[in-house]
Amino acid sequence: LAAQRFRELGRPVDWVYEFVLAAVIGGVVGAHVDWLIQNWEVASRDPLGSVFSGTGLVFFGGLAGGALAVGLWARRRGYLGLELADAVAPAVAIGYAAGRIACQLSGDGDYGVPSGLPWAMAYPEGEVPTTVPVHPTPVYETVAMGFVVLLLWRLRDRLVPGTGNLFALYLVLAGIERFLIELIRRNQEVVAGLTLAQLISLAIVAAGVAWLARGVPRRAGGVGRAAEA
Repeated sequence: LAAQRFRELGRPVDWVYEFVLAAVIGGVVGAHVDWLIQNWEVASRDPLGSVFSGTGLVFFGGLAGGALAVGLWARRRGYLGLELADAVAPAVAIGYAAGRIACQLSGDGDYGVPSGLPWAMAYPEGEVPTTVPVHPTPVYETVAMGFVVLLLWRLRDRLVPGTGNLFALYLVLAGIERFLIELIRRNQEVVAGLTLAQLISLAIVAAGVAWLARGVPRRAGGVGRAAEA
């Protein structure tokens, strides 16, 4: 999708591979650092093993790390701006969905609370094992992000590229999705009955809404792609 979007915008397709590499490296490092910070009591028992472990990834840290790495790459390429943010929004959502598939396969503890629903799952061989059927929240998030990707892709030209509105919409949808999924996750509440992830989600949603509230420019001619001259 990112390659197709860069092609539509007249940008070198090779740039996609560069920014994806930057995003993956920055995202993994950021996600792991965030996990270490939030779980230092556990990580401190085996600092070296925890630092180089392939598990223990937190979405918001990954988002921050990936954004920083892509920002550095974009600055080097002279492409640091809102057009880039809008262009990669669907790809960012796909990346998150793919990350949750990895969480599901590894059973790294990102699952939810116990559940008696027919599709509840146990993770007896997971990195954080449980024999009690629980909500498979990574599956829920993968499906939810799939719908987000479809929506963002359909709106990529209805919202004028380069305004930052498509990326702002991604922030709103991703924040809402994460806030809701936390209702059935096992994370500890920190303030007013909310988890840390929910507080960050609210901040992300607020940022996205504030950006969109400036006004949502649309292509001339209404719904659909702009007519070619």
